Amino acid sequence: MGNIDVISFYKYSDIKELLHTKHTDLGYYIYSILAKNSFKKFAAEFNYSHTITSIAVDDYSKYGYSHTAILNKALKSRYINPLFNKLRAKNRVSYSGKSKEFRLLNPRDFEVKNFKQKDLILIDDIITTNLTLTQAVGALQKNTKKVLFCLTLADASIN
Repeated sequence: MGNIDVISFYKYSDIKELLHTKHTDLGYYIYSILAKNSFKKFAAEFNYSHTITSIAVDDYSKYGYSHTAILNKALKSRYINPLFNKLRAKNRVSYSGKSKEFRLLNPRDFEVKNFKQKDLILIDDIITTNLTLTQAVGALQKNTKKVLFCLTLADASIN
């Protein structure tokens, strides 16, 4: 992924039980609270020379909502304009609990939908191996987009 910074708001181990609600009815509410306490606060403090766009990794609606879309929506502010349904994985295989080898053998195969904005913030919920973000950045760069940095709710690589 090169020199693109990833900012995470929590250690995975600190909010693991909350994150595991994402596939339940309660998950929508838990993710909304987590987004309010992290992404929304970040957006309120964020300043830039012009408005930039935020894009969520695979904000596909599953279980009645998209957890990455909730995080992305919380970024709406003076300098950040969230877009939705712009970066979709063609591979629907779940990475949850899978090894790095499995993830390498089953790439996300991201499709970038057409949009004009160039400067982006890339959003995901959990960073584990960095493969999803690396693949997403690569797909965006192939489509002449510049990822300024990535935001994730939790970092599972921190002990």
